[in-house]
Amino acid sequence: MRINIVSCQMVKEKSLNYQAEQVSNRAIKSPEDVHRIAKDVLNLDIASEEYFYILMLNTKNGINAISEVSHGSLNSSIVHPREVFKLAVLSNSSSIICIHNHPSGDPDPSKEDIETTSRLVQSGDILGIKVLDHIIVGDGRYTSLKEKGLM
Repeated sequence: MRINIVSCQMVKEKSLNYQAEQVSNRAIKSPEDVHRIAKDVLNLDIASEEYFYILMLNTKNGINAISEVSHGSLNSSIVHPREVFKLAVLSNSSSIICIHNHPSGDPDPSKEDIETTSRLVQSGDILGIKVLDHIIVGDGRYTSLKEKGLM
């Protein structure tokens, strides 16, 4: 019988220089900061398909990394906790913020968005990686599930 010896590592695919006065020292302080990144860096406000990203944060809410978790279709994207937290663990993140877009332009959360967020919060609690918020972007607007009391 052969047993595979394996290792797992995170590979930086690219790096972006993001100079925003409002997001000082790369620390996330509000949903508005996340919305700016979603628009300026990820271009989610103009995407024609649904994308799901996570911002991986250190203990001071500084951004360790950003990762695309899922690229879906016009109105859905499959998101599983395993895929969400894999890179968060590898990047030594203490918390994450989820971001996805609604190509329809309406940033109101669906029942599935709320259920997915609930599963991610529970999974994060088990792993010791807090889900701070889930931001939905659409048509120049956003909805914070935390601000709406939905998580």
